[in-house]
Amino acid sequence: MKSSGQKKSGGEKRSQEDLDRIVARARQALDERMKNYREQSLRIHPWVCARCAREFTVKNLHLLTVHHKDHNHDNNPSDGSNWENLCVYCHDNEHRRYLDYEEGAGAGESEEIGKAATHKPFAKLAELLKSDKR
Repeated sequence: MKSSGQKKSGGEKRSQEDLDRIVARARQALDERMKNYREQSLRIHPWVCARCAREFTVKNLHLLTVHHKDHNHDNNPSDGSNWENLCVYCHDNEHRRYLDYEEGAGAGESEEIGKAATHKPFAKLAELLKSDKR
């Protein structure tokens, strides 16, 4: 039997070495989590959606996401300059807008680009206004 007073779930006592190992693993796991860009962003930026200004607490923090402004998830500067905290709804909207832009980027690429507009919707407006004064 070990000399420590701590008990395992089965009733066995844990050694000080075991406890030290558990604490070291817990600290290492915390350090790994803190390296994660979401954790860094939550420490740097306020817990508020940058679009709709919804405020978050510990209870609903899971609904606050980190958005990469340049859409490059590999660009994670430690100062947080490429991140903004968005609620899940605004984050989905932002990505949908970006995808719509990307999908529509090829639209209209033909001989139509560069042509001058020929339609003049208000060309006869002045004439119509004058004829009303008969």
